[in-house]
Amino acid sequence: MPYVINDDCIACGACASDCPVGAISEGDGKYVIDPDTCIDCGACAGTCPVGAPQEG
Repeated sequence: MPYVINDDCIACGACASDCPVGAISEGDGKYVIDPDTCIDCGACAGTCPVGAPQEG
């Protein structure tokens, strides 16, 4: 199941730079994950300082 970024996101961009498939982009006030591109690796969750990426 693809990851999603919850409202705790502080838009720091750490997750986007660590995504191996480029599934994360800057959205409106927070980053978003493209569910069709996400490979469920969890790299974003391990990088986020506030734990915003969660398994969807």
